[in-house]
Amino acid sequence: MIPVGQYLELTKPRVVALLVFTAVIGMFLAVPGLPPWRPALFGALGIWLAASSAAAINHLLDRRIDAVMARTAHRPLPTGGLTTTQVLVFALALGALSMALLVWQVNVLTAWLTFASLIGYAVVYTGFLKRATPQNIVIGGAAGAAPPVLGWAAISGTVDPHALLLFLIIFIWTPPHFWALAIFRRDDYARALIPMLPVIYGVTYTRWQILFYTILLLVVSLLPWITGMTGLFYLGGALVLGGVFLYYAIRLMDPPDELFAMEVFKYSIWYLMALFAFLLLDHWLMPPTFTVA
Repeated sequence: MIPVGQYLELTKPRVVALLVFTAVIGMFLAVPGLPPWRPALFGALGIWLAASSAAAINHLLDRRIDAVMARTAHRPLPTGGLTTTQVLVFALALGALSMALLVWQVNVLTAWLTFASLIGYAVVYTGFLKRATPQNIVIGGAAGAAPPVLGWAAISGTVDPHALLLFLIIFIWTPPHFWALAIFRRDDYARALIPMLPVIYGVTYTRWQILFYTILLLVVSLLPWITGMTGLFYLGGALVLGGVFLYYAIRLMDPPDELFAMEVFKYSIWYLMALFAFLLLDHWLMPPTFTVA
């Protein structure tokens, strides 16, 4: 019997769902009305398959680390639910299917960008950066920030400057999001010999970095309005969401308990989802004047 649940866990469904969500928002923002259904549907499917492939490769390369960390010890490879061969075949099959779908039904640019993102996360970040530098999540965050650009390219066939603004928002969002989790799980990372920021430089330094990046994120989140991409509806949403994020970052400097870092982590997820929802709602309230070439 095929262990469907084990294979599904390899794809990190909740993480991938957030990535695909931002990609779909990029698709909707690329055109004044609804995006054409074919590139939107197959683009979303192709991006989902590629992200799932990258997640499975992450499981494969991190199997030693996962086995010694409480957060990941239940995963299919550490528990013996799947073999390395099964995971490798599954990851390669998802990746190949993703590229075939994107080339066949979307466009070559989206396929190449998606492939580069897959390699960036699965190989460059997981295979090298994660073990090499405390700035791993900052540098490697570029792969996770790519989905809105991929979604936009799927519809427009171009890498639009507005799409790059969405990339920048997620790129700056990633460090405070992940470092909050790293603070809470710092003992796990230390045991696994992963040089995460709180392991190498300590919790206090990491809290300051989270505060700095949160301030920067609040500024960067205003760029869509500053550049005329969005209107006042988005501006209001970005200010409120960013203000709450800033409150969490300031409170984290002297938290009420150890669990507060996880509260920051959880809010950061809701923040990104809500911010991109505001982008879409504002887009429909104030349709752009640009056209797709």
